[in-house]
Amino acid sequence: MTAPGVWEQTVGQPEAVTTLSRAVADPDAMTHAWLLTGPPGSGRSVAARSFAAALQCPEGGCGSCLECRTAMDGTHADVSLVATSGLSIGVEQARELVRLGSTRPSVGRYRVIVIEDADRLTEQAANALLKVIEEPVSRTVWLLCAPSLDDVIITVRSRSRHVRLRTPPVDAVAELLVRRDGIDPAMAAYAARAAQSHIGIAKRLATDEGARERRHTTVSIAGRIRRVGDAIDAAADLASIADEESGASSADRDAAERRQLLERLGADPASRTQPPHVRSAVAALEREQKQRATRFARDVVDRSLVDLMSVYRDALVLRLGTPVPLVNTELGPLVSQVAQAFTPEGLLHAIDAIGTARERIDRNVAPLLALEAMCLSLRLPR
Repeated sequence: MTAPGVWEQTVGQPEAVTTLSRAVADPDAMTHAWLLTGPPGSGRSVAARSFAAALQCPEGGCGSCLECRTAMDGTHADVSLVATSGLSIGVEQARELVRLGSTRPSVGRYRVIVIEDADRLTEQAANALLKVIEEPVSRTVWLLCAPSLDDVIITVRSRSRHVRLRTPPVDAVAELLVRRDGIDPAMAAYAARAAQSHIGIAKRLATDEGARERRHTTVSIAGRIRRVGDAIDAAADLASIADEESGASSADRDAAERRQLLERLGADPASRTQPPHVRSAVAALEREQKQRATRFARDVVDRSLVDLMSVYRDALVLRLGTPVPLVNTELGPLVSQVAQAFTPEGLLHAIDAIGTARERIDRNVAPLLALEAMCLSLRLPR
């Protein structure tokens, strides 16, 4: 059953909710630094926001008061939400957070700083935070979110209390989409299953027909890689899907950010020549936008590979007769084709090849090269 109040959207995490709720209610269970880990889509940042709201709420997280509402939506004066759209969080930003964390709360019970991408802290940035975590400031709480403990340097994680989130059940994610977003139950069930319980992606699949079409294009690749040429074409298709989605999501935002910057600097957006200080500010913005686009494109590629892997996973389940639900129940012919084409060992090899491609891209290998190597390993046996 879903917990009430601010915990209403933290689905499928009863142990985490119990731990965090106890800390709100019992000062002896409270500490100044928390590390929330869990797989992508498990709701780490939602749980962190809910915890921040409960800490500010006079009733411990009612979900309806001004403190709860503003903390959840990111407008509370004493709750700072930090998420990077670039590739990393640098030392200068970390030092700004340290300065912020050294100030007393202005209206709330605590000053709460939520770092939603603690895994993207550079080593220098993490070391900058370490001092304030080692020597806590009264009434300042740090909430760090990361996929796993290994994604945070050991000196930081050893000084933080760990709360682990798990992948929520498909049914719980579907129920959330119906309750929170008004999604049709059948569509919610499909989206939750296809997203493999990733809450954010499930919502996008449920509400965006284009996202559903892109996913279908991605998973269909598993049935058409027969020759070397097919593998090269499939890799190019995967890369182009990421580029198109990244461009579509960023073009309008980039233009608006540039326009707003020029307005703040008092520059004429229509002028072809700008003063040096304006050109420098615009160049810095463009670098930031490029980093954001790179990260977004890599995230899209990674999600596409997770979707593609699900086909081979389903094929292995089918081949072995394992009594577990399939992810792609609506793609029965494709899953059967792949299951019949590969041996169980071949399916495991295909899953490993996709996992290797994800690791290579995460380590800054050119995505197209990693995808080409992967697709060559996914050719259907003749």
